[in-house]
Amino acid sequence: MTTDNILAVDDVEFADAPTVVSVKNVSKRFVIRRDNSLKERIVTLGRAGRRHSEDFWALKDVTLDIPAGTTIGLLGPNGSGKSTLLKVIGGILEPTTGEVSRRGRLAALIELGAGFHPDLTGRENVFLNAAILGITQEEAEAKFDDILLFSGIGDFIDTQVKFYSSGMYVRLAFAVAIHTDPDVLLVDEVLAVGDEQFQKKCLDKIREFQQEGRTIVLVSHSLGQVQELCDSAVVLHHGEVMFQGSARHAVKNFREILEGRRVAEAEAANPEADATPGTVDKVEIAAPGRAPGEELRPGDDLVIRMTLSHTTPLEEWHSGFKIENQHGHLVYGTDSRKIGLVHQPLHGTTVVEYRLDDIQFGGGPYFIHCFLASKTGQHIAILREAARFVMVDDDRHAGMTRVATAGRELAV
Repeated sequence: MTTDNILAVDDVEFADAPTVVSVKNVSKRFVIRRDNSLKERIVTLGRAGRRHSEDFWALKDVTLDIPAGTTIGLLGPNGSGKSTLLKVIGGILEPTTGEVSRRGRLAALIELGAGFHPDLTGRENVFLNAAILGITQEEAEAKFDDILLFSGIGDFIDTQVKFYSSGMYVRLAFAVAIHTDPDVLLVDEVLAVGDEQFQKKCLDKIREFQQEGRTIVLVSHSLGQVQELCDSAVVLHHGEVMFQGSARHAVKNFREILEGRRVAEAEAANPEADATPGTVDKVEIAAPGRAPGEELRPGDDLVIRMTLSHTTPLEEWHSGFKIENQHGHLVYGTDSRKIGLVHQPLHGTTVVEYRLDDIQFGGGPYFIHCFLASKTGQHIAILREAARFVMVDDDRHAGMTRVATAGRELAV
């Protein structure tokens, strides 16, 4: 069975769809001043002023076309330029160089309460936001009851929004945005604020928009959410596009960036130490009775064999794995601590084998991530998508697991 880091899902292409947002060679510069007080600015005014400010390029020569009807994710570490790019797309910020063209009505959920006046009531802000988004008062009045119902804030609609909680802000802002009939919806992490029930309602609405063929640009730190919702994704780092392609490949690329940052920080903190003393060298998987690459069936066994190395003696350590589906959802995982497997001290290379009996996963592809960890459980090394297998589809079941099910009709 195939063992190396397999990328089997091709990037989704929408070659025939018209472009609704086009970003061409966009860069955005901010000037950061070092003199904070008025006195300092007066003293440095003139010839010395340039020494007390510096340019920060939040975006660097970004080019991106977004086809109609697609959902695209923006990923990247904090400070990578995701929110700046979303604001440029939304017309909130003007690029320093380059140009952005848009087609259709655009609604943005970019900052908590953006566009709300704190001294106005929720009701007044609904009509203010609608007017900003190009909705007439008559249209806003016709949609007001639906907006209020979706937001779920009830009688607080006639309270000044400066007294709203962060969750109430988001609920009302999202309700207004989705009821303005946008062609393009921009969403920047605001869905992480509401309660679980409201988040589900928002995600259901986003899926409804997708079915209607609307275009969505989504910034989220929930990698599973990006893989589940997005057709494609863009990874930004230091203001530059590092990757553009399928959502799953983008998530893998983003995780590699985070791991690179972790290693760099470890090296900076302790230059004399080896920042990566351990590695997951190789992962092999097999299903007894199945040929390599053959689809697995419910009831099969799965063997995961990982080769681990460490350059210095490691008295106590752990190993483990996680299995995710194609949407990035964790299906199953365990480690040596959880199952009571005690490893011998590691210095050099060793092989660890896990056996999963009678697997009952749902149909589709699955990806295995394997790791070497310290005695406290902190990852020393991880090999993502170290191996892949596919479960056969079954029309009788839906979801990530299969359960033997029988049904009968009861007489009334």
